[in-house]
Amino acid sequence: MNETDILEAVKQHWGWTGINPEKVIAENEFGNLIMQDEDGSFWRLCPEDLYCDPIADDKDEYNELVKDEEFNQDWFMDVMVHKATEKYGELESGKKFHLVEPGALGGKYAVFNIIPVAFEQMIKFSGELAHKIQRAGGKKVNYTSLQE
Repeated sequence: MNETDILEAVKQHWGWTGINPEKVIAENEFGNLIMQDEDGSFWRLCPEDLYCDPIADDKDEYNELVKDEEFNQDWFMDVMVHKATEKYGELESGKKFHLVEPGALGGKYAVFNIIPVAFEQMIKFSGELAHKIQRAGGKKVNYTSLQE
């Protein structure tokens, strides 16, 4: 996916959160995105935890955040990326590692719960599931997991 496709997919499937992204700042192997919104704020899309939230009000605040060791450990997910790459090899173009059962719903951050999927599918699946949960007021919802 190119940047335009990513931004359009986020607008379509996560726009209900209030995000209107205009630029992708960073992405990782698990499909997390840091985007700059049209209002200058910075947002993080975290598909495995089913959220897309503001993380910084402006560039200065974002520059401070990325110096934080805990933020960087969470962002880079080095151990999980290493384990997933050992199992599946390098990701094919357009794919990201995906938690079959999202962490937000009790899914484990373990290799048995990870598969590579098309990035566009992941954005759609996570946005629709997160919206379904939000509309249900946080109650348990039924969903069908993405498959390879």
